[in-house]
Amino acid sequence: MIDKLEYLIALANEQHFGRAAEACGVTQPTFSAGIKQLEDTLGVLLVQRGSRFHSFTPEGERVLDWARRIVGDSRAMQQEIRALKKGLAGHIKIAAVPTALAMVAQLTTPFRARHPNVSFAIMSRTSIEILSLLENLEVDAGLTYLDNEPVGRVRVVPLYRERYRLVTAADSPLGDRERVTWAEVGQIPLCLLTPDMQNRRIIDRYLRAAGCEPAPTLESDSMIVLFSHVRTGRWASVMPAKLAETLGLTETIRAIPIEGPEPYPTIGFVIPDREPLTPLTAALVTEAKRLAPSLEG
Repeated sequence: MIDKLEYLIALANEQHFGRAAEACGVTQPTFSAGIKQLEDTLGVLLVQRGSRFHSFTPEGERVLDWARRIVGDSRAMQQEIRALKKGLAGHIKIAAVPTALAMVAQLTTPFRARHPNVSFAIMSRTSIEILSLLENLEVDAGLTYLDNEPVGRVRVVPLYRERYRLVTAADSPLGDRERVTWAEVGQIPLCLLTPDMQNRRIIDRYLRAAGCEPAPTLESDSMIVLFSHVRTGRWASVMPAKLAETLGLTETIRAIPIEGPEPYPTIGFVIPDREPLTPLTAALVTEAKRLAPSLEG
């Protein structure tokens, strides 16, 4: 039964029978037969389909919710039994918004020092994608904004507030200032994240509140792309203070505090809202709570 529920989750993730079968490591006929067997067992139609996947039926959506709970609990049980036998070991997948990527090492490095048999996969995703990945059991945890847009049914560990800096060359407009305002920032050409990124939506809101219409001269979904342009000395950007600190700046580039309305949005650690937690996730939560006080300093 568990394997058929895994099929259902894979179909929700991929929205395609062939790709879902491949993700589960089975042939498409085996996969389709498994979904049909699940429907026969439950006595309801779960999937609307013709020659291809269309959608889940209302009953299918409810079964999918239960599948995520049951499969999540099953994985937690298996992981806990392995941990009892061999100690904490395994693989953790973390998705982070681009502005938080640079500080992930402050979480993973001490964690692995305590648990050397654990490996990590870190991926960059939008805040919306992170919540979807968590819901579909594709990642174990996320680093994202907690209080700017709804985060849904997740457990959270607040880590720090995202305070902003104008990152610009020392000889550029505003480059000699100790502090600047959002109204001043809105008067110079900027390179910013793309609008699908929550950080960009936050910056746009601050600029509009200061009477400026955002009009970046360059957009990217990568903070590294923005930073590499700023380092040429010919571009300016708005970046979180912690990101600017982590990346490091040359002598000719400055990170100038931006005065504005507070509190700024909170970056935090998010995990699925279920009990019991897997041993790996529980240990990660402990590490995040240990890290949080140092990040707010």
